[in-house]
Amino acid sequence: QVQLVESGGRLVQAGASLRLTCAASGPNFDAYAMGWFRQAPGKEREFVASIIASGATPYYADSVKGRFTISRNNAENTVYLQMNSLKAEDTAVYYCAVKDKRGSFTAIPNFGSWGQGTQVTVSS
Repeated sequence: QVQLVESGGRLVQAGASLRLTCAASGPNFDAYAMGWFRQAPGKEREFVASIIASGATPYYADSVKGRFTISRNNAENTVYLQMNSLKAEDTAVYYCAVKDKRGSFTAIPNFGSWGQGTQVTVSS
């Protein structure tokens, strides 16, 4: 059973770049799509990006398209979120999760085995 630990979040200025890392433990990491989600204060958790098991196909929320890049290294059981041109509205706790149900690659109910989250704060 996969366990996930996010890292890399910190306080940065608007326009800066940051790379988040999600380290997975357990077997069969390369059999599952992975996703990044975020939750800002007072708001619902929302989809950010996801990537299929092989890493060949990414999906992005419109709000981050062109700025964020999701990638994975299956040999290291790791998924990354490269965030560029950060905006104040990107401030949130960022979570990685395993897609363990069939269907949409963007729907929260299709993901399980959530990590603990890492705080990203973008000051303007």
